Amino acid sequence: MTTHLEKLQTALGTALGDRVTTVVALGEITLTVKAADYYSVMQTLRDDKSLGFDQLIDLCGVDYLSYGDGAWDGQRFAAVVHLLSVKNNWRVRVRAFCADDDMPLLPSLTPLWRAVNWYEREAFDMYGILFENHNDLRRILTDYGFIGHPFRKDFPVSGYVEMRYDPEQKRVIYQPVTIEPRENVPRVIREENYGK
Repeated sequence: MTTHLEKLQTALGTALGDRVTTVVALGEITLTVKAADYYSVMQTLRDDKSLGFDQLIDLCGVDYLSYGDGAWDGQRFAAVVHLLSVKNNWRVRVRAFCADDDMPLLPSLTPLWRAVNWYEREAFDMYGILFENHNDLRRILTDYGFIGHPFRKDFPVSGYVEMRYDPEQKRVIYQPVTIEPRENVPRVIREENYGK
């Protein structure tokens, strides 16, 4: 007897063929797709009657810069999408790596699922992933004058600029960060009879 997960895996293999790499772990299926095949695979997942992934639940960006303590040798940026088929009660995770680390770019999924609009804006704002043909790709969580993308692994904890209210100009101003980076080393107390 085939399980629910095996049925999904068979249906995905039939519909997508060699356009994806499939990993099954912890009762979940993750598909990895190249940037060039991303849009067509997502459209197949939505439109193929045997799959019917009609709901996009989530999209998030991922930065693999220091993944595996630096052992990762693949592309740096990826978008991870979670889809749901209500009719079949199936869930699948799709991971698409951006082809270029200097300018991470993927096609926008807004023509397929309108709900992805704000998720793609968040991935752009936090990671700098660009979504081609997105009709309103602008910052959503950070200020319009914000410099950089704060969820990138190489973004400094203190940021690049700080804002403060200037009472003389009577407005908020931006200036370079004045915080001196420091390294906190915990003090260790070693007494021979401590705790006895």
